Amino acid sequence: MATEIKAPVFPESVADGTIATWHKQPGEAVSRDEVICDIETDKVVLEVVAPADGTLASIIKVEGDTVLSAEVIAQFEEGAVSGAAQTQAVQSEEKVEQAAANTEAGNSPIVERQQVQDQAPAVRKALTESGVAAADVAGTGRGGRITKEDVANHQAKPAAPAAQPLSVAVGERIEKRVPMTRLRKRVAERLLAATQETAMLTTFNEVNMKPIMEMRAQYKDAFEKRHGARLGFMSFFVKAATEALKRYPAVNASIDGDDIVYHGYYDIGVAVSSERGLVVPVLRDTDRMNYAEVENGIRAYAGKARDGKLGIEDMTGGTFTITNGGTFGSLLSTPILNTPQTAILGMHKIQERPMAVNGQVEILPMMYLALSYDHRLIDGKEAVGFLVTIKELLEEPARLILDL
Repeated sequence: MATEIKAPVFPESVADGTIATWHKQPGEAVSRDEVICDIETDKVVLEVVAPADGTLASIIKVEGDTVLSAEVIAQFEEGAVSGAAQTQAVQSEEKVEQAAANTEAGNSPIVERQQVQDQAPAVRKALTESGVAAADVAGTGRGGRITKEDVANHQAKPAAPAAQPLSVAVGERIEKRVPMTRLRKRVAERLLAATQETAMLTTFNEVNMKPIMEMRAQYKDAFEKRHGARLGFMSFFVKAATEALKRYPAVNASIDGDDIVYHGYYDIGVAVSSERGLVVPVLRDTDRMNYAEVENGIRAYAGKARDGKLGIEDMTGGTFTITNGGTFGSLLSTPILNTPQTAILGMHKIQERPMAVNGQVEILPMMYLALSYDHRLIDGKEAVGFLVTIKELLEEPARLILDL
């Protein structure tokens, strides 16, 4: 008896999704909880699993189709595995044929051996003794098969002259056109809207990272032994940003129509790059988190992003965002707002530079900081004060510990 396979129930913030990939085809056997389909939404990729052991009977929504919440996408036959082996054998044969069709671009050893084995014994011996690749010989026998005469004629052909170097590059001018993923399309829409619908402005400062680097070098081993987490720089920035948000509530606010919403909590999003695009999982109540909890939270989110396991609940909300272009070597940038938030902090590469300290020139590890903000809500004085506060807290980490 056929059972309906439905798309997951989407949250209210997600209107629909797109069938991204079918991992199984009709007639294939599947095991209970085995992933059979990926559905891509504006925010995450959702996996559809088999409800029981059985066979995928038919596909209703093909790749690229738009699906609604809980919409039927396929039919499933529980316990029915007949025909699966035949389907898999056909697919295996198709793969071999496809591999053979691609030999002109370069044979693999497996495909070459298969081609030799497909010939008559006398032809196999001739090919082996001559060292000629089967794909290089034009077969004149029945069905295009190779004969001993074909091998001999191929050997008798004069060698092609060596290619002469050309003064200009030759070859095809290749283009590849692929549709945007829903996630990439949504990111593009949000970034474009942020530049068009906000009065975005960016202010810059720089921070001496030496104090944090020295503290980290001194305590990182003990920290990891005690908490089971690697002490990185991001936890210092999250805690410094949280303290600065307390002092400048407008930076932690958002605009909703004609209203300003001041948030009495601190949910900081950390921008993470994944194969499918930029995602921003959110650390909740960072004012209540210690450094180890911040580091473990970020590491867990990074792993989920890498494996495509981030859920919508992981990225919903957020009152402020931190993005670190320094991981890719960026020295300076102007981050774009993650609306409806009104500010975003950009971290960058740590670069040693000569700095004047008490009338003397010192080489210090410096990082440029960038704060992009919505000038409709945040004045320049507040933005600069917020960034200076982060600078002071990072350059004197004791201030964070002593709440100064």
